[in-house]
Amino acid sequence: METPIIRIVDLGKEFKTANGSVRALQGINLEVSAGEIFGIIGLSGAGKSTLVRCINYLETPTEGDVIFEGQSMAAMTDAQRRRARQSMGMIFQQFNLLAQRNVIRNVCFPLELTGVPKKKARERGMELLETVGLKDRALAYPAQLSGGQKQRVAIARALATNPKVILCDEATSALDPNTTKQILELLKEINRTLGVTVIVITHEMAVIEAICDRVAIIDQSRIAEVGAVSEIFLNPQSAIGRKLIMGEAAQRPAGGSGSGRSIRILFDGRESAEPIISNMVLACRAPVNIMYAATRDIQGKAMGQMVVQLPADEADAERVIDYLDSIKIPYEEADGYEA
Repeated sequence: METPIIRIVDLGKEFKTANGSVRALQGINLEVSAGEIFGIIGLSGAGKSTLVRCINYLETPTEGDVIFEGQSMAAMTDAQRRRARQSMGMIFQQFNLLAQRNVIRNVCFPLELTGVPKKKARERGMELLETVGLKDRALAYPAQLSGGQKQRVAIARALATNPKVILCDEATSALDPNTTKQILELLKEINRTLGVTVIVITHEMAVIEAICDRVAIIDQSRIAEVGAVSEIFLNPQSAIGRKLIMGEAAQRPAGGSGSGRSIRILFDGRESAEPIISNMVLACRAPVNIMYAATRDIQGKAMGQMVVQLPADEADAERVIDYLDSIKIPYEEADGYEA
């Protein structure tokens, strides 16, 4: 991996409350490379939103450090930290637009704060509105926009200061599925064309699989595992990873259904369009019972796994096993799986 644009070192965060201290983050170590789309996923309360706010020092970590472009955020002066923060645009779940300002003035707001002349700021703002497809709505007010349009304005605003990193804190959680897809496509396009590093905070695996190169799973204030999205989907190492990817079925104890052998078929990057199970049934002339499936289409590749119950007849079962061996599909015994 190339030199990371962001390196998080032994970071922790503790909040003082009336009822005592609350540990939000502990021992966080992560590296994010320039130009990648990096996901951080976890359940509600896991600490992911606190983590993203510590990255740009909107929250000051209790311990540890964030190294941004080789410079310690902890060692920076307030002025240096403000300049570093200008290189990290942020997009929020609830858009955080200023209701009394129209679209173009919302986009220009960060430029005004840094002293950019009004004419130059407006020119930059109109360029960005064209980038996000809202140039014709420049004079509209937030109340006149849909949720997706508001988030596009927020993205344009985040890009105003030419950031090297965009931090997305649950940026699609308030949007419907179709609008979510459009916003994710826009972020991918910005990443591809502008080279901006994108860090996505979410609780939705669908967002991770749609956009991210790598992912970190956070659980109970700690990082449970980190890896390429394809690797994590294929073989999650942590209990929380299996739960997020496979659902509650992954947590069920084996109990033996007494109905024959089961195997877990691993989908490790074949073309999504290849009908593996259908071809297997036709080739072997033996039906199988699909007990559970957790597969995803990640950039045209099938990733994940499926548990199938083999035919009760041993000869039929062996034909299925031989077929999987012949086409080099990885599998393992999964006896005792309960649907």
